[in-house]
Amino acid sequence: MKTDSIFYRLFQEFPSIFFELIGSSPDTAIGYEFTSLEVKQLAFRMDGLFLPKTEDFNQPFYLVEVQFQPDKKFYRRLFSELFIYLKQSEILYPWQVVVIYPQRKVEREERIQFSEILALNRVRRIYLDELDEEISSSLGIKVVKLIIEKEDNVGEKAKALVKQAQQQLTDEAIKRNLIDLIETIIVYKLPNKSREEIEAMFGLSELKQTKVYQEAFEEGELKGELKAKLATIPELTKEGLSIEQIARVLKLPIDFVENESRKYQ
Repeated sequence: MKTDSIFYRLFQEFPSIFFELIGSSPDTAIGYEFTSLEVKQLAFRMDGLFLPKTEDFNQPFYLVEVQFQPDKKFYRRLFSELFIYLKQSEILYPWQVVVIYPQRKVEREERIQFSEILALNRVRRIYLDELDEEISSSLGIKVVKLIIEKEDNVGEKAKALVKQAQQQLTDEAIKRNLIDLIETIIVYKLPNKSREEIEAMFGLSELKQTKVYQEAFEEGELKGELKAKLATIPELTKEGLSIEQIARVLKLPIDFVENESRKYQ
């Protein structure tokens, strides 16, 4: 699963979730801008940076890294990124490093080199499976934890989260973005599941109408099936079926059918 890109999107669209993860008020996100940055010279790319928007130099900046695979050289790269960035940017805000792991067993500490640095208050290591119940009760944190949920439970968890989002969130744009994010996690977490299996598990018939599902077509997972269906559109049009009827018969989003139909007009 593309965990890096999922976390990047999560923090980009819902920065308050990051501050919940580190035990701060979600409102702290208002004072920060989230970005990704390539460190010149060694071509390192940081997973994410939360940079203060004000000139209050008591506020820290956060270097965030997501690490879901064991890597003996991870901390060598991480602290290289940090100190090269400090040199190049000459940034005045104090630094904080936050590393997000799925479980503690993934971490490779390399104690001989980094034990003192890792013991600093400036370094936080978050293990998603160890988050306490109070933090985990947040809707945003529940979405994060969906990433490490077992396959057998992920469908029910996702449905519960969608229901909670629909009940709790009043802003329609935020609600739609969060549900799209949940759908993204499901699609990438279950790459071997068919469309029908995911729809049945997820409990949302509109899944195939969403951006992430359309992206799955483009990525090729369902490319052959899509191509075959699109090839039938001209014949169905000649038979007098409307766009809506063709979309229903082929189980495709209406805009897919509309775009394809224009090619034959």
